[in-house]
Amino acid sequence: MLDHVSIGVRDTAVSKPFYDAALKPLGYSCLSQSPGSLGYGARAASLWVNEAERPVPSDKKSGLHFCFAAPTRAGVDAFHAGALRAGGSDNGAPGLRADYGDNYYAAFVIDPDGYRLEAYCSAAG
Repeated sequence: MLDHVSIGVRDTAVSKPFYDAALKPLGYSCLSQSPGSLGYGARAASLWVNEAERPVPSDKKSGLHFCFAAPTRAGVDAFHAGALRAGGSDNGAPGLRADYGDNYYAAFVIDPDGYRLEAYCSAAG
């Protein structure tokens, strides 16, 4: 349905190490980089991280979050660990979420600008 999503951040120099570390285990990398703009994806950029004069304020009760597909549960684990090492905050350790579904394995983090992110794998075991 969506071709891409763009988010505004204060400083891409801070965001780049975070997104590189969080998304690499999921098979995504920075495919486009120019001053103030980063494009992430597998084959084409579908997440754009751009410097903005007024990024969306962090709001835990807004319901806004972005979920990234993970090919394996180990990828979810590595997403979470990489994000924390690169300046993110924990928002839910890797694990099964039985209330979401039988094989819903996910982890949740918050990026340096307050965006809530999730990595999710539906593969059994």
